[in-house]
Amino acid sequence: MYKILKKESLNPTVTRMIIHAPLAAKKAEPGQFIILRVEENGERIPLTVAGFDREQGTVTIIFQIAGATTEKLNHFQEGDSLQDFAGPLGVPSRVEGLKRVAVIGGGVGCAIALPVAQKLHELGTEVHSIVGFRSKELVILEEEFAACSRKLITMTDDGSHGRKGLVTDALKELIEAGEQYDEAIAIGPLIMMKFVSRLTKEYGIKTTVSMNPIMIDGTGMCGGCRLTVGGETKFACVDGPDFDGHQVDFDEAMERAAMYQDFERRQYEETCNLFRAADTARG
Repeated sequence: MYKILKKESLNPTVTRMIIHAPLAAKKAEPGQFIILRVEENGERIPLTVAGFDREQGTVTIIFQIAGATTEKLNHFQEGDSLQDFAGPLGVPSRVEGLKRVAVIGGGVGCAIALPVAQKLHELGTEVHSIVGFRSKELVILEEEFAACSRKLITMTDDGSHGRKGLVTDALKELIEAGEQYDEAIAIGPLIMMKFVSRLTKEYGIKTTVSMNPIMIDGTGMCGGCRLTVGGETKFACVDGPDFDGHQVDFDEAMERAAMYQDFERRQYEETCNLFRAADTARG
């Protein structure tokens, strides 16, 4: 069992937990993920490693409350334990040898982008971070990005915090102002990564994106996380999750991601109703 040592809310829909998982902490690297089960008969869900402490034997996860399992997970408290916490899985982000990098994070994708930015900073890379959110109340990890970035630009769709606009607006301004990057790393919603990749392709900037499709086993056997990259089928769990953003078929990925939305929504609503009924029964 894997004990929850710390739990905190980062915004109304995003939670951070620190989990005691010594074996996973010993091997974890930025870009990798774990697969957890909340309870014995629960669903397996992948969550990216958002941080780790090898000495303390802990792994940090940050998740958005978007489905039935994340709703259940969010009802767990400090001192509770998870059934399974398997990992690390996937290929670590390749960050060595880069002098200047633009890290672009969108929404809860910032939780994945942050450890990559921190690793780059530790290696002496100059990091320019651009983070985007719908509104001020959804902003997360801004202080952490500031600590590891030479430049930090925060964008919000409605202009309620930072600058109004999209992350691509800020990235284009930096490029056209003369900033040169060895690589851009974009992590967030598929539509965001698609348009970041389209922009960087115009300027000939190598771009890496982190793909997080539906996964089941996390070992490449089920094929559920398949993607088309450069005309070839790849599996995000074993070939990724990082891929060349200029080669990913984002339209196909978005179409596949939408296939299960109605089912996921029904499961989420059923789970919420169960918790409401339980709360009512308790008084």
